[in-house]
Amino acid sequence: MTHSATTGAARGSLLLPVLLTVQFLVSLDVSVVNIALPDVGRDLGFAPESLTWVVNAYALAFGGLLMLGGRLADLMGRRRTLVAGFLVFGAASLVGGLAQSPGQLVAARAVQGAGAAALAPVALALITVHYAEGRARARALGLWGASGALGGAVGVMAGGLLTDWAGWRSVMLINVPVVLAALAATRSGVPADRRVSAGPRPDVVGALLVTAGTSALVLGLVRSESHGLGSAGTLGTLAAAVALLAAFCAVEIRGERRARQPLLRLGLLTHRPVLAANVFALLMSAGQFAAFYFTSLYLQEVMAYAPTRAGVAFLPFCVGVVAGTVVATRTVGRVGARVLLVAGGLLGAAGFAWFALAVEAGGTFAGSVLGPSLVASVGIGLCFVPLGTSATSGVAPGETGMASGLLNSSRQLGGSIGLAVLVAVAASSTGAGRAGLADGYATAFAVAAALLAAAAVAAGVLHGGAGRAEGTQPRPRQRSSPSGV
Repeated sequence: MTHSATTGAARGSLLLPVLLTVQFLVSLDVSVVNIALPDVGRDLGFAPESLTWVVNAYALAFGGLLMLGGRLADLMGRRRTLVAGFLVFGAASLVGGLAQSPGQLVAARAVQGAGAAALAPVALALITVHYAEGRARARALGLWGASGALGGAVGVMAGGLLTDWAGWRSVMLINVPVVLAALAATRSGVPADRRVSAGPRPDVVGALLVTAGTSALVLGLVRSESHGLGSAGTLGTLAAAVALLAAFCAVEIRGERRARQPLLRLGLLTHRPVLAANVFALLMSAGQFAAFYFTSLYLQEVMAYAPTRAGVAFLPFCVGVVAGTVVATRTVGRVGARVLLVAGGLLGAAGFAWFALAVEAGGTFAGSVLGPSLVASVGIGLCFVPLGTSATSGVAPGETGMASGLLNSSRQLGGSIGLAVLVAVAASSTGAGRAGLADGYATAFAVAAALLAAAAVAAGVLHGGAGRAEGTQPRPRQRSSPSGV
């Protein structure tokens, strides 16, 4: 089948709805349990200090396994990986919704994260392979980015509504019918994997090292929230993460020289759009994830919103993301990825800076939340199309899963790093009462604004051109044909 034929088939099928469902689900489940945590703790008897593991178990597995999930999609087939990811994610959601003890729920959340790590890289890889560069791909990338951002925002809103109306278990169980519908659509909407002759063996050592290294990094950052960044346990875990990731780089360089199939071909990062996209994603996610967290806290702890009302207050953010994505989809072909990344980063920084000035003990929704939410979300919405374009610019079809896994890893690790750092920053600036809480949150928003501004600067400096597939395609050293679509 030719690429153009494949592209035409993709446009008329269920492919895009399936991929948008993937991106929405994996982002939704990062945040959907946040508002439900108090009910979860009371029902299952969690100790206060262990309740955060309901969130962290998902983040740990998701962030640690993303690179492996992306490479498996290249080597074993994208639809195959997609189906396996859905099955794991759906089964874990069912077990989590029926959990009778803290251990069962935490384990289910970890398995959910593993399923999400298989799903997330496939979505971007399939868009890159099946949608020709130009308006069709820009539209698909715009919807892909909006689905991820909306998943995070809707997760907070849905968590509040479901917890109030149907109990915390519905937050987990709601995934099951969605996954079943997506599996049915995958069967008819996602092209089957082609059979290929056996190629080089997967990079098992590299997979183990990067999974262990990124997991240790996320674990160290998670532990820093409760044990402190300077504690022996936290520093030891972070040192182990650095050693493991350094060993991973050494293994990948050695394997590439011997023409083995690498988990990450480090030469990808010498392509300036790819490097710029990953640095931008890490910095933007560091600010954005933490801003979601502190906005939720501000609404509930300072403004005394109930869970449902706090969830509904995120609607302006959803609207702004959609608006920014529409603008990016229509303009990326004219102005290029670099311009949109710089503009989106600066606009997002302005929104978070406005938050830093507006949050106060006596704040109102109109004065302290609405305006900043709209400005920040439009800026963030502008970024998703150029991020997807740049992260896969010039990447060979057999390495799209690799590039997608790298981008998703940058986003997830950025979010974990940002949340850990900004929680510590906020705690150091928090005083007594609601006014003291508002002061701490304001400091965190100011740091988030600085991170978005730094992302804009990085995009302007690192991105090598306008972003319309400029430059020469980086060619992998090995010429074997991985299993793909």
